[in-house]
Amino acid sequence: MGFWADLHVHSKYSRATSQNMDPAGIAKIAKLKGIKLMGTGDFTHPLYLKELKQLLEPTGTGLFVYNDVYFMLTTEVSNIYEKHGHTYKIHNIILAPDFQHVEAINRYLSKYGALESDGRPILGLDPETMVRELKKISPQIEIIPAHIWTPWFSLFGANSGVNRIEDAFGDMTEHILALETGLSSDPWMNWHWSALDRWALVSNSDAHSPLNIGREANYFETKLDYFDIIDAIRTQDRKRFGYTIEFFPEEGKYHYDGHRKCGVRLHPREAMFNNNICPVCGKPLTIGVLHRVYMLGDRTDDELPKDRIPFYHVIPLREIIADVVHMGKDSHTVENRYMRLVCELGTEMEILLNLNIDDIKAIDPEVGTAIDKMRRGEVKVEPGYDGVYGVIKIEAEPPESPQLSLF
Repeated sequence: MGFWADLHVHSKYSRATSQNMDPAGIAKIAKLKGIKLMGTGDFTHPLYLKELKQLLEPTGTGLFVYNDVYFMLTTEVSNIYEKHGHTYKIHNIILAPDFQHVEAINRYLSKYGALESDGRPILGLDPETMVRELKKISPQIEIIPAHIWTPWFSLFGANSGVNRIEDAFGDMTEHILALETGLSSDPWMNWHWSALDRWALVSNSDAHSPLNIGREANYFETKLDYFDIIDAIRTQDRKRFGYTIEFFPEEGKYHYDGHRKCGVRLHPREAMFNNNICPVCGKPLTIGVLHRVYMLGDRTDDELPKDRIPFYHVIPLREIIADVVHMGKDSHTVENRYMRLVCELGTEMEILLNLNIDDIKAIDPEVGTAIDKMRRGEVKVEPGYDGVYGVIKIEAEPPESPQLSLF
């Protein structure tokens, strides 16, 4: 029996994060969503680590359990460092199989930043050195560069990244477990750059509030075992790593180029035509994810590999209901309709991906029709830009092209 996993979230100890992001709050929503395995997030924070130790029960397989939801010990760190006269800002996810490993990780990282200052600590430490020293602590510790394309704080972001993974991780590049696509890109976009083929692409929510849990996720056909999951990711074993769940990447906050203050949103071709300058105020545009993929990709659509781990675009169920009823996704009407669906039909993931459309329509005809259109890719998109989320709406009629050619 397979399961969905969301391995990158934050706790209430991260800034701009809900106070309900703790094991109880995470587990409550994960069960409604159908997420069997969650990352804890923020194990570097002393107060949160104390809570995790009190609440999580070890399973003996490198995972923990609380309220029937499994947890993997995870955290995200912000590596901000100087190299060759340039400041780099890269976020990385760290995974560990037990609290002994976590304590050793925290002792090492505390030399480079104040772990108690934020759930995602800022470290004056370059990623190559960090990976080398963490692997000395234990080869069972794993590292995944987070949301690799976003303009700020990422591996390949326009304002903070690099053009080769080796430029950040050096001779430790081979020890990187996987790459996280982020909300503004999907695997299809990443497949256009052959240099990324050697790594699995994982997708996680990076949730700062419970309702965002599972907006991106991974589906595994492994044991509920840290080591089996890690091996399935590392080997890109399609029998055990089934697929990823993705935002429509246009919904991400940095898909297109743009300038939020001026309300300017541009496709990369338009931005390049304008020399990446805002046509309203004359200041530099924030260069988005699609632009960076254009710059670094070396494959046409016809040259994409055929044997990669597949993915599915999904709109969260509350957003679908909100679109149907023309109300905010946090409204009581949306919440009541959502709870009726999951109580009568099962988890959100099952409803979005697996249930027969007629069965959904029997409970809620409008939502069933909308989910059918989502599965077909019949959506209208207004791409996100410069920190503004994009808008995805269910189309009344099929679009001419569900996914535009990248090149």
